[in-house]
Amino acid sequence: MRPRYFLFFLISALVIGLDFSTKQLALSSLAGVQPVAVIPGCFNLVLVFNRGAAFGFLNNADTSWQIWLFLGVTVLTAGLVLYLLRRVHRNRAAFFGLALILGGALGNMIDRLRYQAVVDFLDFYWKNWHWPAFNAADIAICAGAGLTLLALWRQDKQQKASGGEKQ
Repeated sequence: MRPRYFLFFLISALVIGLDFSTKQLALSSLAGVQPVAVIPGCFNLVLVFNRGAAFGFLNNADTSWQIWLFLGVTVLTAGLVLYLLRRVHRNRAAFFGLALILGGALGNMIDRLRYQAVVDFLDFYWKNWHWPAFNAADIAICAGAGLTLLALWRQDKQQKASGGEKQ
């Protein structure tokens, strides 16, 4: 295995490990507990089982087909990430971003296989407005997507500035 691919999978594995350990901590510490105020008026720790997608989309406990849909989407996402990995071989930021996306997607997939839901525990809010609860895998996915998009946008700008030659 090439060293850069080893690094890619190491980063993804570290994300999975961090996600798994923080979720285990949340499960053992927050089960049966009311929200724990970390920063009153802004941030709580809660235990939420999200059977849906991002932001609770399709979060319906009565439908069992959703798990298969989300597992399929995760497999397709992993395939797309691995395909893109070969395309961004010189773009370090996109490389790192894709590793974060893969680690986060697989971290949430592990939850779906274990609990038929994703364990969320970070609850940010302001007054009566709550952002949907999320976890470390979600942070990795969002950060990775942002980093990858920014890196590819910058690469495209550089290619256009240099007359269309590949970097």
